Amino acid sequence: MVQLIVGKKGKGKTKQLLDKVNTEIKSTSGSIVYIDKSTKHMFELNNKIRLISAADYPLKNSDEFIGFICGIISQDHDLASVYLDSFLKIAKLEGADITDCVEQLDSIGKQYDITFVLSVSMDKEELPESVQDKIIVAL
Repeated sequence: MVQLIVGKKGKGKTKQLLDKVNTEIKSTSGSIVYIDKSTKHMFELNNKIRLISAADYPLKNSDEFIGFICGIISQDHDLASVYLDSFLKIAKLEGADITDCVEQLDSIGKQYDITFVLSVSMDKEELPESVQDKIIVAL
């Protein structure tokens, strides 16, 4: 399953994402991964959440990003959720159509019973119709 937190830059998406992940870790039996473009939010995350800085890996396009996600999943059979801050930047989709990548994540999520929560720096109205039903917060 894929959930989207959407809104322009500076609207508070990261705070929403951090609040959601820190709340979920208290009640989940699986593990949680938080992927960000840096380690800036390290001290705002519960220490049971694994933080991965995507900047440490040479991702060039959205296909490599999907491979990166599959690699994380293959290493953690208890993975319950993956939170992605700055999704467009990490997945190399700035200014591109996100539909295919979101569909791939949704398919992977269903196959492995993982929830993906994405922070997307776009207004709700800018997003493709195919992902509108995945929006949980629009700022």
